[in-house]
Amino acid sequence: MIEFFNTVAGLKYIPRKGWKQKANIEKAESVADHSFSMAVMAMVLADSLGLDTKKVLTMSLLHDLAESITGDFTPNEISKKEKIKLENKTMRRILSKLPPNIASGYENTWIEYQDEKSKESVLVHEVDHLEMALQAKKYQKDGHALDLLEDFFNTARNEIKSNELLKILDKITAEK
Repeated sequence: MIEFFNTVAGLKYIPRKGWKQKANIEKAESVADHSFSMAVMAMVLADSLGLDTKKVLTMSLLHDLAESITGDFTPNEISKKEKIKLENKTMRRILSKLPPNIASGYENTWIEYQDEKSKESVLVHEVDHLEMALQAKKYQKDGHALDLLEDFFNTARNEIKSNELLKILDKITAEK
């Protein structure tokens, strides 16, 4: 299990590449920063929507774990199909460091997340984008140029379909 824990800890050292490349943010958040914030948001939203909060938390904590090995990709670096294939292979490798009874449960949750068909998996994908918009607003408040952050807000608006999350996104983007 220690090898698995070390892999997880590696997320603290993986910067979120989009912030650096698109918004020129030198000290960008790490994947671990994003994952933690996202997991807390997803937990609260799952509870408020009456969803399976444990499953949502597990998906949230697993959703970027492959990046501890692959690194963070921006959408223009790799196709969605290639990314899914690479992440699935990498997740199997990472989860193989756990006892089989634990690994199989996480792998099933990972597959459900990737399929994006359950209410829980849809929520996690949308919260991923909502957290990105929240972080973009934080960078904007820190003095980073709105024109460099606009793509992040637009992506969130295009990817979020839930009325509840769209209302939250509206409040985030309306903040001064």
